[in-house]
Amino acid sequence: MARFVYKMQSILNIKEKTEGQVKMEFAAAQSELNKQYDILDEYVKRKENYLIEAEELRNEASLRLQDILDNQYATAQMDVMIASQSRVIKEYEAEVEKVRVKLTRAIQERKMQETLRDRAYAEYLEEEKQEEAKENDQRSSFTYGQRQQEKK
Repeated sequence: MARFVYKMQSILNIKEKTEGQVKMEFAAAQSELNKQYDILDEYVKRKENYLIEAEELRNEASLRLQDILDNQYATAQMDVMIASQSRVIKEYEAEVEKVRVKLTRAIQERKMQETLRDRAYAEYLEEEKQEEAKENDQRSSFTYGQRQQEKK
């Protein structure tokens, strides 16, 4: 029995390598998006701390006007930074989505090549089965012919 050789194995190998590269690209994009979310979370926590500090400054017996103004300025700055970081996150989310679509396409292409390989293998097995049946028929015919000649 001959060995099965898929004629387009090199294409399948390329599709598998491409998929691996796109998976790494997706992981990097997702990791960067997570870092940006962490930055946003840090900004939100800092704003919450400023708001807590503002409440404490207002409840003190002696009101320190400069400290209250500094706190209000810091809170306003955090609002600007949060809004800016939200825009950055939207950009990273768009990038992750773009890479996700690319990954989906790469997976589909690899699966398509694997399906073609599986079909080629099934055809190969069928051809081998037919070839074996043909050989068995020839052996049977030869054996039958030998017996007929021996009877004569």
